[in-house]
Amino acid sequence: MGDNNLVVKLENVGNQDVGLVGGKNASLGEMLSSLIEKGIKVPAGFATISHAYWELLDHNNIRSAISSKLRELEDKKISLPQAGAGIRELFLKAEYPPRLKHEIFKAYEQLCQHFGRELVDVAVRSSATAEDLPEASFAGQQETYLNISGKDELLKACLQCYASLFTDRAIVYRQQRGIDHMAVALSIGIQKMVRSDLAGAGVVFTLDTETGFPKVILINAAWGLGEFVVKGMVSPDQYMTYKPLLNTRFKPLLEKELGTKARKLVYDSEGGKTTKMLPTSDDERNNFVLSEEEIFKLSRWACVIEEHYGRAMDIEWAKDGKNGELYIVQARPETAHSQVKGGVYTRYKLKEKKTPIVKGLSVGSSIASGEVCVMKDAKNLEKFPEGHVLVAQMTDPDWGPIMKKAKAIVTDEGGRTCHAAIVGRELGIPVVVGSGNATTQLKTGMKVTISCAEGEVGKVYEGELSYESQKIDLNTLPKIKTKIMINAADPSCVFKWWQLPVKGIGLARMEFVITSLIKVHPMALVRWPNLKKQQDKDAIEELTKSYENKKDYFVDKLSRALAKMAASRWPDPVVVRFSDFKTNEYAQLIGGEEFEFEESNPMLGFRGASRYYSEHYREGFALECLALKKAREEMGFENIIAMIPFCRTVEEGKQVLATMESFGLKRGDAGLRVYVMAEIPSNILLADEFSEIFDGFSIGSNDLTQLTLGIDRDSSELAYLFDERNDAVKRSILSLLYTAHAKGIPVGICGEGPSNYPDFAEFLVRGGISSLSLSPDSVFGTIENISKIETETGDRGAEFQAPFH
Repeated sequence: MGDNNLVVKLENVGNQDVGLVGGKNASLGEMLSSLIEKGIKVPAGFATISHAYWELLDHNNIRSAISSKLRELEDKKISLPQAGAGIRELFLKAEYPPRLKHEIFKAYEQLCQHFGRELVDVAVRSSATAEDLPEASFAGQQETYLNISGKDELLKACLQCYASLFTDRAIVYRQQRGIDHMAVALSIGIQKMVRSDLAGAGVVFTLDTETGFPKVILINAAWGLGEFVVKGMVSPDQYMTYKPLLNTRFKPLLEKELGTKARKLVYDSEGGKTTKMLPTSDDERNNFVLSEEEIFKLSRWACVIEEHYGRAMDIEWAKDGKNGELYIVQARPETAHSQVKGGVYTRYKLKEKKTPIVKGLSVGSSIASGEVCVMKDAKNLEKFPEGHVLVAQMTDPDWGPIMKKAKAIVTDEGGRTCHAAIVGRELGIPVVVGSGNATTQLKTGMKVTISCAEGEVGKVYEGELSYESQKIDLNTLPKIKTKIMINAADPSCVFKWWQLPVKGIGLARMEFVITSLIKVHPMALVRWPNLKKQQDKDAIEELTKSYENKKDYFVDKLSRALAKMAASRWPDPVVVRFSDFKTNEYAQLIGGEEFEFEESNPMLGFRGASRYYSEHYREGFALECLALKKAREEMGFENIIAMIPFCRTVEEGKQVLATMESFGLKRGDAGLRVYVMAEIPSNILLADEFSEIFDGFSIGSNDLTQLTLGIDRDSSELAYLFDERNDAVKRSILSLLYTAHAKGIPVGICGEGPSNYPDFAEFLVRGGISSLSLSPDSVFGTIENISKIETETGDRGAEFQAPFH
């Protein structure tokens, strides 16, 4: 461009030109100039520069009038709506400087020639010179006008963009951030329109938005224009992929969750300039917006963008329904986790238990209590009391002033990347989105507690429940020699602990995934057509509606959950225990009653290894094996180790291994290791023989104590006798350590004993335990305790000279 040009092609600007074209346009130009060659598609276009904004003001002599309105607002002589409307009116009545008008026309003509059309439809987007900075998102503060064609419409849309620099929400946002209104200019980006109204759109984050875990890509998608996703007016599909394995032969898809996508935003007519909201069809609601190929393409693009910018990014994408192509339409720095100091945890924990009255997706990991204020719209901002809990159908940038005063936020609509979620993270308050019923279940004046500290499900409890918080600086934790791992059951929680100084997951429980995510007895899916209860068939039909083969539902859900747990610690080992339900617990699953029988003592009955090769459950176990195989061999998480629970005899262990092999899981293939739980006295007494067929042991101290002392672990009457520190249990453990280590086989422990009893942890460390697997909350205290033990002893394994000590 020439030195005095007021309009520039987007590919001729970059990140260094924020002062010239604003953050949004600078970023688009950066991608057009630097990333197109790497396969990323960005719509072509041009932009007015910030000087054009000042020239428009001076040509119409309105600088002083704008300043005057702002002073009146500051002095409280006029209201915010009066000030905003007055300033916007000045812009809408303004006349273009001839030079600016000429350059806009010329650039538009060149864009039409580029696409070989008489009139090109374009998106006209605002880009303020202070937006999309690392420390502030400015998300949605100015307006965008879509499907604009023709010179007259283009000029009108540009004036509307200029006026939107002074929307009420934009004025408030700058006031809160201490930004001088008259120091901010507006650039306008004009790009070829992507017809996502005929397909879909959404957002991409290059980290987990809840925990800051940096190794994943999070994608939200909905039908129609992307505004509904950004503003939280729809519950979108959610997909998650794992960065380190994206450019390998594997397909690391950790999440693929179907959103309700109840509505979509489209144009009111072909070629129309206004939009309308339509309900989505059953077909749209029951199908994913993106194919897996498209999910991986967007994920790889996001990685390229993140690498180029050198920071976590918040990206908008759109799919053109006419040509089927994906496009990146915006990329800006992620502003929530990028401002958080690493290595510091604040743990929140409820001290009371109660049944939640509202559930949704959790945003953040904190807890707050307060009084509810249900708001139908953002028209009466001044009526929202500071420190209350905001409950609304959804929020958009107009709600900014209210949200700033809220203690917590609960919405009916929205996903993890909606407006309420983004702002809630910036404010550091708990937010529950996509509840579906918050505005009907919660009433103004109610006292509630909002908890986002319990995994992916955000919960609202009636009453002000007591809770505690604790700050922990991981940088101050001592270094120890003993290998510490964590126990995991809920895949939605594992990323929360990604910064913990641990060496993997010593126990990943399959049961929780089956009960909370899958909910169906595996044999009910295997025998789906022949189920007796219509109620069960209907429930399974609803859960599996996007699956033709019902068994695939189980395999997909379980494999992704296991992969997510493996991803949280990759490449450190993650030990996955096959299901260890008892018959009475299996019967509680949907369809379970048809496949289980009553036992007088389920704890000692048909559980663990005995189920896997039995004709009663063998086909169900096949689904577990297929899921674990998929997570390892298709998705790439070869750090997963399989573990067999409650294996009574060596012969039974051999039968289980043969059954696994028949389902494609052969010990040793693709590096597969198989551990066995050491929780039955026979595992201890025959440790030398078990060592011949398994790769490691994990001590289950609860069952080992139960079966060594003959105490029902669930008996309240005998609870005073139940203690894993009993000498009989400790001698068994020392015997196992001696025998297994002589065979070169590792022995870990995955019970709560080391967490609950410092003296038991000391016994294990002195005995030469290979690893301690703890609940995540226990890691901090146990590390400090073990550090003292290691310092005092100076020599681990001293107790480890004979089978008994």
